[in-house]
Amino acid sequence: MPRLTDPAPRPSPGPVVALDIGGTKIAGALVDGEGRVLARSRRPTPAREDGETVMKAVEAVLGELAASPLWEAAGAVGIGSAGPVDASRGTVSPVNVPGWRDFPLVERVHRATGGRPVTLVGDGVAMTAAEHWLGAARGHDNALCLVVSTGVGGGLVLGGRLHPGPTGNAGHLGHISVDLDGEPCACGGRGCVERLAGGPHIARRALENGWRPGPDGDASAAAVAAAARAGDPVAVASFERAAQALAAGIAATAALVEVDIAVVGGGVAGAGEVLFGPLRRSLRSYATLSFVRNLTVVPAATGTDAGLLGAAAAAGWASSGPDS
Repeated sequence: MPRLTDPAPRPSPGPVVALDIGGTKIAGALVDGEGRVLARSRRPTPAREDGETVMKAVEAVLGELAASPLWEAAGAVGIGSAGPVDASRGTVSPVNVPGWRDFPLVERVHRATGGRPVTLVGDGVAMTAAEHWLGAARGHDNALCLVVSTGVGGGLVLGGRLHPGPTGNAGHLGHISVDLDGEPCACGGRGCVERLAGGPHIARRALENGWRPGPDGDASAAAVAAAARAGDPVAVASFERAAQALAAGIAATAALVEVDIAVVGGGVAGAGEVLFGPLRRSLRSYATLSFVRNLTVVPAATGTDAGLLGAAAAAGWASSGPDS
């Protein structure tokens, strides 16, 4: 595995095809070795439909990219997918896409892209690769990076190297249980970080406790964040609960593997200090051991393109060979 402290991945000549697949959207791009997005496409994820319908959305994104004059120069494909994934088998089983269970995504994308080599990583691992290559974790040899969106994913850099684990799921903090008597999670567990900190659950909790959307009817986590910034106590409390869950998961991970920075991205992180303020306060209550007390929590720097950039980086490193 290449060291992520290299200044950039070394992809094969020309751009790579990048796919970022989540419970809300399927994004695709052609990305060059400097991290520039040269062409892009996007479709909503038909998450409640059958597996073939979801795959058709992926193929539609690839079809739009194939219309670019740069398509023929793209030599490899990288996929960052909501998890869990099984990189060793090339399959995905996203918790929030029930139609995909052990879905052979690598094989299907390989066929859809004319036989190009395909590298699969979890969305948290992809975001981690992007943040360590171009973002807030650059220069850190031991880092935890989180994607807090519809779900909660994560990835690790340990000793200067991406650490995806045998199946590509290492660092998947969203399904650490932080509430032993908590609500059942879609993964089959109980009291998971995702069940408390995922965007839909932030909104659900606010609604259950009396918060009401404005005249536009927007009941998303972003709307709850806006209400929290305006001082709505129920909205504030919902974000504080999410922050507490994230802090517990981050502190547990830091105690286990001694990371010195946690980078938080994804749509929910767009709430800004509504999330990061209580997250830092809660972390002081959980990260109390001497070797985790100085853990830093910062927003991600690669923005909404983190998944695409990380998928591109994964494809680049894979195509250039180990330790190149």
